[in-house]
Amino acid sequence: MMIFLITLVFFLVVGAAMAVGYIFQNKTLAGSCGGLASVGIDKECNCDNPCEKRQERERKSALEGNLKNKIDVTNI
Repeated sequence: MMIFLITLVFFLVVGAAMAVGYIFQNKTLAGSCGGLASVGIDKECNCDNPCEKRQERERKSALEGNLKNKIDVTNI
């Protein structure tokens, strides 16, 4: 029983140390498996005609992407 308690305390200390280290890195959680793209799926739903909400989201993200790549020539 004593070996079990020592092992449990050891794993709790190691887990706590990893948690504290992760907190101080100040990063968000991120997956490493690649998501659906790793299995060859481009989007969550494989429908040919996405719904209006999805079309609107894609349109907004395309506009935001264009604004990020825009060069402001007035200050040149």
